[in-house]
Amino acid sequence: MPETNGHAGRTPETHVIDFRAAEQLLAARDPRGAVKLLDNVIAAYPENTAARLLRARAFFAAAQLRPAELEFTIVLEREPDNAFAHFALARTYERSGQPAQAKRHFRLAAALDPQPEYLAAARFDS
Repeated sequence: MPETNGHAGRTPETHVIDFRAAEQLLAARDPRGAVKLLDNVIAAYPENTAARLLRARAFFAAAQLRPAELEFTIVLEREPDNAFAHFALARTYERSGQPAQAKRHFRLAAALDPQPEYLAAARFDS
């Protein structure tokens, strides 16, 4: 039976499958395919931060920087202590030519989780 819209016949299990498939697509360097799957998941569960974070990563990988920025920002509104989201948002700002914004989020990421990659990007010595 063909679907007439993106939500017909969707179940919570279908959304979990879509989420896991989107993870695989992103790992296989198909970020646009991942975004398409995650659009359905987020339409059904707009509060799902994990799906939003994965979609933000997929947008970033597809060089869709403005949508990535918006998704990372939504994640950080819900989880202000998410060091990875700060780091990824900083990378997004860096790629879009906003160094001051990037530096701020690199430093927040490093302060929240002082792992070497975050500390190096934060450039606290400059």
